[in-house]
Amino acid sequence: MSDALHGREPTKKELRLVIAASSAGTIFEWYDFFIYGTLAGLIGAAFFPSGNETLQILLVWAGFAVGFGFRPLGAILFGFLGDKLGRKYTFLVTVTLMGIATAGVGLIPSAASIGIAAPIIVIGLRILQGLALGGEYGGAAIYVAEHAPPEKRGFYTGFIQASVVGGFVLSIIVVIACRALFSEEAFAEWGWRVPFLLSIILLGISLWMRLKLSESPVFQAMREAGETAGNPFVESFTYPGNKKRILVAFGVTGVLTTIWYTAFFSGLSFLRGPMRLDESLVEWLLLIAGLIAMSFYVIVGRWSDRVGRKKPIVIGALASLALLFPIFWSMGSLANPGLAQAAQETPIVVSGRQCDTDPFAELFDREQSDCGKVLETLTASGVAYSVTQSEDLAVTAGGTAIPLEAGWFDDAGARRDGLQAALTERGFDFDRQNPPLANILGILGLLLVLGVLSALTYGSVAALLTEMFPTKIRYSSMSIPYHFGAGYLGGFLPLIAGIIVARTGDVYAGLWYTIVVVAAGLGIVLWGVDGGPPKDFEDTHG
Repeated sequence: MSDALHGREPTKKELRLVIAASSAGTIFEWYDFFIYGTLAGLIGAAFFPSGNETLQILLVWAGFAVGFGFRPLGAILFGFLGDKLGRKYTFLVTVTLMGIATAGVGLIPSAASIGIAAPIIVIGLRILQGLALGGEYGGAAIYVAEHAPPEKRGFYTGFIQASVVGGFVLSIIVVIACRALFSEEAFAEWGWRVPFLLSIILLGISLWMRLKLSESPVFQAMREAGETAGNPFVESFTYPGNKKRILVAFGVTGVLTTIWYTAFFSGLSFLRGPMRLDESLVEWLLLIAGLIAMSFYVIVGRWSDRVGRKKPIVIGALASLALLFPIFWSMGSLANPGLAQAAQETPIVVSGRQCDTDPFAELFDREQSDCGKVLETLTASGVAYSVTQSEDLAVTAGGTAIPLEAGWFDDAGARRDGLQAALTERGFDFDRQNPPLANILGILGLLLVLGVLSALTYGSVAALLTEMFPTKIRYSSMSIPYHFGAGYLGGFLPLIAGIIVARTGDVYAGLWYTIVVVAAGLGIVLWGVDGGPPKDFEDTHG
């Protein structure tokens, strides 16, 4: 695309290049971000080692959340540049920053080698990733939307939405390939670094594709007319009617982002963690579900070109409120039927004083009660329990007392092994699970239902948000609420849900966070999003 598109409609060939380059860059950039979550267990062992499994994974998710926490700052910075300097060169910068930061994670020595410096450097690189991602999504979505004909804007921007899932899928493909190439020991020791280093190659491909693009014709026309914003950040909050638009965009993002992370990341950690499904099986299930689900986003985007952007979001949000708990309950029963049956037939009751958990006790040098240590181990093992207050600590399984050895309370590994051995004798199964084919297909079907829910709330959003804001401040106005919502409501979901599970001992309790955010976001959508057929870009006041 050597010639500018200003003054004429882009050809089909040019549109294909715009979509391909923008989508590929988005896939690669989200790959960079998601590979951290896909390899959460190994990241924890390398950079956040702890004898406490719960604390270790919570520290990993805290690092994940830090990256998301800096997305709004990236949105402000790169939104400003995108509205002042242009869409194309801004997201060239973001993809470069992301690629370099991701490769850096693969080069950091482990905490065993350099101590506390390792997690500090990891957090620093996660901050750079968050800044980069804060500028990526808005740039890619706006670039495609401003090239697309109005009647196909939802369809074309649907590819950008699908690309976010594509980044997650690519991270799983790379992990599966690396597991096949390296022995289990080699992958755990150093092979996990390869997916991070691969980011340099993906960066080169992305830059090559994006450098072939021209600037957005809408931005070119605005710049030539001398109508670019003086200060896009300030004008985003002073432009008539924009405060309401920003609130609405935040609410929309709260719905889509919590459902997305619940569908993919919560699904991944739930099956691989407390349900103890074989890790490679979980990866293949998420890979197949993700590949199929990518098409849902494009389909929903195209549907929104006919029925409007609001209808799919409302349907998806309402369905999510009704179905999330039943879907995860069903996945748990299919993934580990022995654990679910044993919990029903042999209820676990823990009695004692100060019977509550403090997942961050070790980190802040606080004393965890013996009862809290037992609860923590049961939760990490995926075992449901009930608690009664008593002067003496006791654990019963189906009414039969389990002997508690004194050495368990000073050694988390011994406590885990001892409790699991005792519960195994009473019908619980803590081996890695490879359920029957029918169960596997059932889990896959449920993951696809989650994919549909995500697509309904996400597929039309790029078109909706680009149509919502005026051209001269579109990059900033769209990116800021989107990344505040995605960064804090979605990015903190694994951490917050993990803390809820750790404190309650209920592996399903973390879903309440998603339910609350979706319900609040749905109220904002119903109030603030216009129904009916889509509208073209309009710089309206009010």
